[in-house]
Amino acid sequence: MKRRQQGILTGMPFMTHVSSRSFVDDTGRKLTIPKPPHRILSLAPSVTEMLFAIGAGGQVAGVTQFCDFPPEALRKPKVGYANPNVESLVALQPDLILAPREFLKSDLIASLDNLKIPIFILSDQTVEDIFSHMQTIGRIVERQAEAAALVMELRQQLAAIKQRVQGRPPVRVLYVLNSQPLITPGPGSFIDQLIALAGGINVAAKSVSPYPRLSMETVLLEDPEVLIFPVGATEGISEGEQLAWKRWSGLSAIKQGRMYQIPADLLNRPGPRIVQGLERLATLLHPALAGPASSGRP
Repeated sequence: MKRRQQGILTGMPFMTHVSSRSFVDDTGRKLTIPKPPHRILSLAPSVTEMLFAIGAGGQVAGVTQFCDFPPEALRKPKVGYANPNVESLVALQPDLILAPREFLKSDLIASLDNLKIPIFILSDQTVEDIFSHMQTIGRIVERQAEAAALVMELRQQLAAIKQRVQGRPPVRVLYVLNSQPLITPGPGSFIDQLIALAGGINVAAKSVSPYPRLSMETVLLEDPEVLIFPVGATEGISEGEQLAWKRWSGLSAIKQGRMYQIPADLLNRPGPRIVQGLERLATLLHPALAGPASSGRP
């Protein structure tokens, strides 16, 4: 079995490419897809964005109700997200389903396997995984050149951000994915890696889970200098929950007035806009990178 060149960011191998039309997904399942699919169901907003970004939007036959970018995705038929109904999936006559690992149940996969509908499962734990998935999807839909060009452009943008951040004092960051309970990205998540690339120190760095629950005792002990709140129409932290953090007046972030918002779909979605999210995050942590016009305050 042949592996592609290791990722430049993490040293981890790309997803194994078994043959010209055989692929191994992130659960280790081998799929042979004899010809490019013409009716693809995307069960994640990030996957939908990847397909459109490489020019395969015309092959998308259905998306979730949360797939709102690009605008063309809003016109696609909708299927469930966390627990999609088998009948609704079959009704769209897909020849391939692309889905995130965390939202799929074993019984759903078994049902689709019995119906001979190939399902390819993706799990993004690093930035390199995101780039790898773009290229793998590009090969599946025979848009290799478009996917390779997109990944190259994103790598160049990422390298430029790293260079601008290099040498700046790191900033302690708490990224609030959920307020009650408090959930934040930890080691083993791509957002944790993005925080480091943006010149930050994740205050959840000592956690053993990719998305740990933190106690306020831990937060007070780690004393973040910046609080980041993802916001958006369908996900994110409400204004009221953000303002409630001001009662923790002893935190450095509160003392310094460094409570910032960032679009959730840029950083929470492991898709082609992830480098835009990284640039936003870097300028929030290091305002001098963008000048006085930069502001993400609630």
